[in-house]
Amino acid sequence: MLFPPLNLLRPYRISSLSSSLLSKSLITRTFFVLQGNNFKPFQNRNFSSEHRPTIVDQVLFSLRSEPSSAIRLFEWSEKVLGSNHSLHSYCCITHILLFHRLFCDAHQVFDKMLERFGDLDVFEVLHEGFKTYGTNPNTVCSFLLAGYFRNCRFDEGISVFLQLSKMGIDVAPYALRTMLDSLVASRCVDGITNILEELCEQSAKKLKQGFNVYEFVMRNFISNHLFETALNFHRKMIDRGFLPNIVDCNKVLKMLCKEGSVEAASKFFYTMLEIGPSPNLVTFSTLIDSYCKKRNLEGAFMLYNLMLQRGLSPDLVVYSVIIDGLLKNERVEEGHRFLTEALEKNQKLDAVIFGSIMDSYVRVGDLGKVIEVYRRMFREGISPSIVTNGILIKGLCQAGCVREATGVFGDYVKRGLEPSNLAYSNLIDGFCKLGDLKEAFIWYRKMLVAGHVPDLVVYAVLINGLSKQGYLNEALQFFCQASKKGIQPNVYVYNSLLDGYCRLNQMRDMMKVYSLISMRNIIPDSVTQTLLLKALIAQERNVEALILFFQMVKIDAPDAIAYCTLIHGFCEQKNLKAALNLHQLMKQTRVSPDIAIYNVLIRGLFNVDRVDDVNNLFRKLAAHGPEPNIVTYNTMICGYCTSEKLDEAMQLYESLVDGPIRGTVITHSILIDALCKRGRVNEAMLIFRRMLNEGLKPTVVTYSCLADGYFKFCGLDSAFELFEEMSKNKIDPNIVSFSIIMDGLCKRGLIEEALSTFDAAVYRRLLPDVVAYSIVIHGCCRVGRLTEARIMYEKMLAKGVVPDQVLDRIIVEYNLLGELGLS
Repeated sequence: MLFPPLNLLRPYRISSLSSSLLSKSLITRTFFVLQGNNFKPFQNRNFSSEHRPTIVDQVLFSLRSEPSSAIRLFEWSEKVLGSNHSLHSYCCITHILLFHRLFCDAHQVFDKMLERFGDLDVFEVLHEGFKTYGTNPNTVCSFLLAGYFRNCRFDEGISVFLQLSKMGIDVAPYALRTMLDSLVASRCVDGITNILEELCEQSAKKLKQGFNVYEFVMRNFISNHLFETALNFHRKMIDRGFLPNIVDCNKVLKMLCKEGSVEAASKFFYTMLEIGPSPNLVTFSTLIDSYCKKRNLEGAFMLYNLMLQRGLSPDLVVYSVIIDGLLKNERVEEGHRFLTEALEKNQKLDAVIFGSIMDSYVRVGDLGKVIEVYRRMFREGISPSIVTNGILIKGLCQAGCVREATGVFGDYVKRGLEPSNLAYSNLIDGFCKLGDLKEAFIWYRKMLVAGHVPDLVVYAVLINGLSKQGYLNEALQFFCQASKKGIQPNVYVYNSLLDGYCRLNQMRDMMKVYSLISMRNIIPDSVTQTLLLKALIAQERNVEALILFFQMVKIDAPDAIAYCTLIHGFCEQKNLKAALNLHQLMKQTRVSPDIAIYNVLIRGLFNVDRVDDVNNLFRKLAAHGPEPNIVTYNTMICGYCTSEKLDEAMQLYESLVDGPIRGTVITHSILIDALCKRGRVNEAMLIFRRMLNEGLKPTVVTYSCLADGYFKFCGLDSAFELFEEMSKNKIDPNIVSFSIIMDGLCKRGLIEEALSTFDAAVYRRLLPDVVAYSIVIHGCCRVGRLTEARIMYEKMLAKGVVPDQVLDRIIVEYNLLGELGLS
C-alpha cells in the first residue's frame, strides 16, 4: 500500500471549513494587519493565541481571494507561532496559489510539503479541495504530477498519473513532458513501460492540443539510445488501436538515422512493414539515404527493389539519394545510368544532380563525360548554375583546356551570372599549371576589378604557381600579403614554398620557412616531412634524412610517398644497397610497395648498369604484381636507351601496340630523342608520324628532340620547319626549345641570330637557365666576341643563375674572369 489510510491523517475535512466558524472580529483584524504589513499586533500574546494551529486553515480559507495575505499568514504562523502546518494547510495554500496562477510560490510550498509529508497521499487531499476553492482539476493535477517528477519522486508520480487516467482527468502537455523527460533522463525504463497503455490513450487527446505524445516519447527514447523501448512503445500504440501518422513515423526514422543507428532504423522500418503504418516514398528515401551514407549500397538497392515491388515509383528525392550514394562510393558510371533512367521516366531533375555527376567525372579526370552530362543538362532545358559552370571550368582547367574554360566563364558572365571566387581560382590555377603566370595574374587582376576579395584558395594557387617556377621572392610577397589581410596560410601554402626552395636547392631559406610552421602552430603533414626528406637526401645529408625518417616511423608510419622519396634519393646517389634495405623495411612495416616504388628501383638499377637485375624484376612484376603501368614501360625504355640497348627499347615499345597499356607522348618522345641522338633521324620521324596517327599530340619536348636531331644531322631548314609546325599546332616553345635553336645557330657561327633568339625567349617571359647562357657565351667566345660573352656572363650572375662545370671550363678556357678583373 503506497499511502497510509486517510482517516489516520486528519481530525476534520477541508470541505467543512466555513467562515461561520470564525469570529468576524478575528478575520477582520487579521485581514487589516496583513494588508497593512504591520506585524506588531501578532506579537500581542492574546492576538497570537487566537491563531491556534487548528484555526489557520479556516483563516486561509477566508483569505482565499487575497493570496499575498494568505501566504504571509502561512509563513508567519510557522515562523512566529512555531506551528507545524498540517498536510491540509499545505493543500489549502497550494489551491489558493494555483487558483491565482502564482506557480513559483506554489512550487516552493509544494517542495516543502513533500519534505514533510512525502509518504502521505497528497493527491487525495488536494482532490477534496476542488469544490471548496474552485480550482481547475486539470491545473492542480498537472501541477502535482509535474511536481512529483521534478523532485524525482517517480513511484508517486506514476501512481498519480495512473489515477488521473482512470478518473479521465486530462493532463496538461507540460506535465506530460516533465514526466517523460524525467523518466527517460533517469533511464527509468520500468516506469515508462508501466504507463505505456495510458500514454497511448493520452496521445489522441494531446494531438488536438498541439502536443504529439507519440513523437515526443519516441524522440526521448531515441535521443537516449533506448531503441528497443521505442520499438516496444510503437507496438503498444498499435496494439491499443492507435495507429501513428506516417509523417510522425518518418520523423522517428529520420531521428534513428541521425543517431547513427541504421540497424535500429531498419528494425523500425520492418516493424512498420509488419504492423503499420505502411511506408511511403519518404520512408524509403530516408532509409536508402542512410544506407548509402554507410556505404551499404547492397542494402540500399534491396530497399529500392522492395519499393518498386510495392508499387511505389521513385521520385526526384529517391533518384537524388541513390545517385548521390553511387557517386560518393565512386560508382560514377552507375550513377550516370540512374540519371539517364530518371530522365527517360520524365523525372524533372535539377542542376544539383547534374552538377554532382559532372563533379564526380572531374574527380576521375574524364572530361569527355563532364561535357556530355553538361550538354544533356542543356537538352533537358535546365539552365546551368554558377556551381555547374564552376565544375565545368574546373574540369577544363584540370585537363589543360584553360582557353576553353575562359570561354565558358565569359558565356555565363554574359548571361548575367555572377562568377564565384572558385571560378576565378580554377582559371588562375589552370594558367599556373600551364606555366603561364602572366595570364594567371591577368585573371587575378580581373578578379580584383570585379570586386571579389581573394581568399586563401586564390593566394594558395598563386603562391604555388610562383614557387613552382622559381619566383620565390614574389611568392613570399603574396604570402605576407595574405597574412596582413588576416588570412592564415595553411600547411598547403607552406608546402608550396618549401617545394619551391627545394627545387632551387636553397636549403637555408627552406629551413627558415619550415621554422615558421611551428611558430604559427601549424601541424606539418606527411607532405611537409617528405619535402624535408627530399631536401636532405638531395644534399646527401643522409644521416639527417634517416633520423627524420625514423622519427616519422616512431610518431606515425611513413606512407609510400615518403619511402619512395628516400629510395629515389639513394638511387640517385647510386647507393642501391640502402635503397633495397628501405624496400625491405617497407615490407616489414606493412606499407605495401606500389608500382611507383618499383619504377624508382628500376631506374636505380639502370643507373648502376644492372640491366639483368632490371629484366628479372620486370618479369616478377608482370607475373606477381603490382602490375606495371605506363611509367614502368617508359622507365624501362628510357633505361634501355641510356644503356645503349636501343633494340631492346624498340622491342618493348612494340609490345605495347597489342597490349592493354598504350604508349603516351612521353613514350614516343623518349624513343625519338634516343634515335635522334644516334643520327637515326628518319626512324625518329617514323615514330613521330606513328604517334600522330594514334591521335597523340606532340609536346614542346617532342618537337625539341626532333629539332635537335635535325640541327645536328639534317640542316637548319628542316629544323625551322619543325618549329613552324609546332607554332601552327599552338605549342609554345620553352627555354629548352630556344636553347636548341641557339645551339644550332651558334655552331654555324650565326651569333647575331642566336642573340636575337635569346632575347625572344626573355621577351616571352621565359627564364634562361645555365644551359641557355652557356650556349650563347660559348658561341660568342668561339667567334672572338668576348665582350658580348662577358656581358652575358655578368647578366647571368645578376639573375642569380649559378655556373655549372661546363660553363666554368668555358670561362677558364677563354679567360673571361681575367677580362672581368675577377681572377
